[in-house]
Amino acid sequence: RLPLLQAAGKKNSSNLLALNEEELKEQFVRGDGPGGQATNKTSNCVVLKHIPTGIVIKCHQTRSVEQNRKIAREILQEKVDLFYKGENSDVFKEKKAAERKKQEKKRRARENLERKRHFKEMQQLDGK
Repeated sequence: RLPLLQAAGKKNSSNLLALNEEELKEQFVRGDGPGGQATNKTSNCVVLKHIPTGIVIKCHQTRSVEQNRKIAREILQEKVDLFYKGENSDVFKEKKAAERKKQEKKRRARENLERKRHFKEMQQLDGK
């Protein structure tokens, strides 16, 4: 089930499993990455753990603690939904649909490139 968890964090869906605040453990830590003093001095990175599943989310997307808390809860909700529902989860279905769309786009691009190559070859043969 663990590879499925990577699909979360993509899109908002209305019928995800609800999170119970009593099942969450929230911490505020210093973020990492670029940002220098602003990052090193403030504890605005949110670490959210869903105790029953053991899923941990670390969110440091903005400088605002409140926004990071909101984003972390959204991502955690998607991951918990994915954990319990697996392939029946909307998050998983959206991820699969996006993958298929990407593959189709690549296939069309490859076919188009092949057509162009063939056309160039035909023009060169006609020119001789």
